[in-house]
Amino acid sequence: MDKIKVLLAEDELALAHIVRESLEESGFEVVLCANGEQAMQKYREQKPDILALDVMMPKMDGFELARKIREIDKITPIIFLTAKSQPKDVVAGFESGANDYLKKPFSVEELIVRMKVLLSHNRLLIRKTPERPANEHYQISNLRFNPVKNTLQQGINTWPITARESDILKLLCKSGHEVLPRKMLLDTVWGDDSFFNARSLDVFITKLRRHLAADPNIQIINIRGVGYKLVW
Repeated sequence: MDKIKVLLAEDELALAHIVRESLEESGFEVVLCANGEQAMQKYREQKPDILALDVMMPKMDGFELARKIREIDKITPIIFLTAKSQPKDVVAGFESGANDYLKKPFSVEELIVRMKVLLSHNRLLIRKTPERPANEHYQISNLRFNPVKNTLQQGINTWPITARESDILKLLCKSGHEVLPRKMLLDTVWGDDSFFNARSLDVFITKLRRHLAADPNIQIINIRGVGYKLVW
């Protein structure tokens, strides 16, 4: 079986070498980078199975790197390794496209467990996600939503939304005018309803509301303690 390839981006060299050696001893193949620009180049060249990114790096920080990767890759798991632990930093990390967030100092054993969980979820997602018909769409008032292309259209104007925004909006559309339970949404899109995922969901709901504001008849209503309902 091929080794799991980890792209590790960390500018603290002592920590980077400790983590790399520990991962390699556990059977991983590690591509080590010292800054964001190098990590982006190695990502394109090496096609890793998972990325472990420091946030505060020279040349390009981890948040920007994750955003650039998510423009072309919605699937490869990303985990942030960082001392930035304020809630706003955690939310910013998930908003940039991360799947998990590990605060420094951390044990390599915990990092390995988290990576294995992400890789397991990723394999299930790839295996279970059916191919979607190219003409799949939803009409939301006067907006046309295409979950295949991840776009919204109003008249002649079309604009993109992210893959995660698209996943959330599709679930809301499929619920019709019924309430979509918050836990169901989190379990379906993120895999669990942890605190960090719940905060990330709040961010994406806010972003979706901005997209849908093009039609004032459309609302995403928060039913406190229950979930969300899409109405128009």
